[in-house]
Amino acid sequence: MGEMNQPPPPPVAVPPPMVMQPIMHPPVGTGAVFPPHEQFHHLAYCVHSNPSWVQVAALAFLHYLVMLGSTVMLASTIVPAMGGTPGDKARVIQSFLFMSGINTLLQTLVGTRLPTVMNASFAFVVPVLSIAKDFEQNNYASSHQRFTHTMRATQGALIVASILNMILGFSTIWGAFARKFSPVIMTPVVCVVGLGLFALGFPQVGKCVEIGLPMLILAVVVQQYVPYYFHHYHERITFLFERYSLLLCIGIVWAFAAILTAAGAYNHVSLKTQQHCRTDKSYLISSAPWIKIPYPFQWGTPIFTAGHSFGMMGAVLVSAFESTGAHFATARLAGATPPPASVLSRSVGLQGIGMFLEGIFGAPAGSSVSVENIGLLGLTKVGSRRVIQISTGFMIFFSIVGKFGAFFASIPLPIFAAIFCILFGIVAAVGVSYMQFANKNSMRNIYIIGLSLFLGISVPQYFHEYTASASTGPARTNAGWFNDIINTVFASGPTVSLIVASILDNTLEFRGYENDRGLPWFMPFLHRRKGYSDPRNDEFYSFPIRVHDVIPSRFL
Repeated sequence: MGEMNQPPPPPVAVPPPMVMQPIMHPPVGTGAVFPPHEQFHHLAYCVHSNPSWVQVAALAFLHYLVMLGSTVMLASTIVPAMGGTPGDKARVIQSFLFMSGINTLLQTLVGTRLPTVMNASFAFVVPVLSIAKDFEQNNYASSHQRFTHTMRATQGALIVASILNMILGFSTIWGAFARKFSPVIMTPVVCVVGLGLFALGFPQVGKCVEIGLPMLILAVVVQQYVPYYFHHYHERITFLFERYSLLLCIGIVWAFAAILTAAGAYNHVSLKTQQHCRTDKSYLISSAPWIKIPYPFQWGTPIFTAGHSFGMMGAVLVSAFESTGAHFATARLAGATPPPASVLSRSVGLQGIGMFLEGIFGAPAGSSVSVENIGLLGLTKVGSRRVIQISTGFMIFFSIVGKFGAFFASIPLPIFAAIFCILFGIVAAVGVSYMQFANKNSMRNIYIIGLSLFLGISVPQYFHEYTASASTGPARTNAGWFNDIINTVFASGPTVSLIVASILDNTLEFRGYENDRGLPWFMPFLHRRKGYSDPRNDEFYSFPIRVHDVIPSRFL
């Protein structure tokens, strides 16, 4: 009973219901600590800043060596097909170097004024070989006579075809086309400018792997790893290896190749292997004259043929497409703003003048921007215009003093190919950097970039494989000049990529997507109208003297 009269226990406190607190995620993009930048921050010198004269001279010589590799490769491709001897090949290389010096100087002074090296272009291989094939069946007293006749026909075709670029450039037609560009277009085009030359990279290294592969590995280790691991000991070591390591690597591997040659390592191999590996199989030194100044019509009076001239126009047009993409890559690596449309137009017109001069002075191919030298700007982190202008002195000097020029031209080509693997890769990566100025999450942009990039590599590969198997391009109509144009245009990766990207970006959902396309950032650089143009354009692209009172501003 007593227990029943006890008071009930106090109620147990029930905790209030738990309220789920929302999980706080960091803002989107918090980890993206590298916002878009118009210029690379690790450049030591940009377009109008200059290192010391000693550094300028060393870097200028390095630029000469780098462009020499592709010059020798091109001459080795076309001269034997034209019936030329090693002596003819040496004179063609001299002509290429001489005109490269002249055209580079013109472009850096009154062209784009970017630090671009103008060099003989592989775009001219198709029409030149087509001309050589036309004269192959004729009866000549000697192979040299056939070579001279082919050279005269090539000169005439180049002289006539160069007028096309003059018209496109100086009429500002090319500038009107360039005003349709955007970062979405430039991303795949600049990528293919580098990637499209993959055939000059490791496939050439593999032709003498015991020389090419050590060069590739040594260049990466000495230029990248040595400065990183030894910068604590002396800053001077870092500076020297970052900027001039290629000169050291070329010297070491070249000496190694000479030792293998002298030791008889290639005495019992095939002739093709000897030509790629030996240091004494080019015959350039023995056949080159001590002093020879290229002069107008050195091979004789040009032969003008309508079919050859029209066929050559395809290569002339391709050189304009490829150079346009290359100028955008150069601007990034030289610390300049993207080139205005008017600057690109005058550059193409001046390129036509350069090709006209090349036809007169006996160079069998026109010129375009040297891609390997663009990559060298990024590798050395020096985008100085003065360095390139001084390098023209080396080009012209070694083109006149033939023996010395032939000495450096005898460097085995796999050494140059190993360098190209690095330099072309840098240029391709610059193209990727243009995507930061457009919407990277837009499926429209991804579609355009992906398709343009893939076709820019795949279509030329089809044309190259077809030509290699059938000894002629896919275009096989009765009109030879039409075949040359089609086979040349679609064998160029940057040309295909630029055509596809320009059509898609300017027709596919192009209205209302200006921000996604990156146009608000891009357009002030392309246009030069007062109040709309970016004021920094004049800093990089204006002429060294005042010419606005003589030439209308729309041409400048």
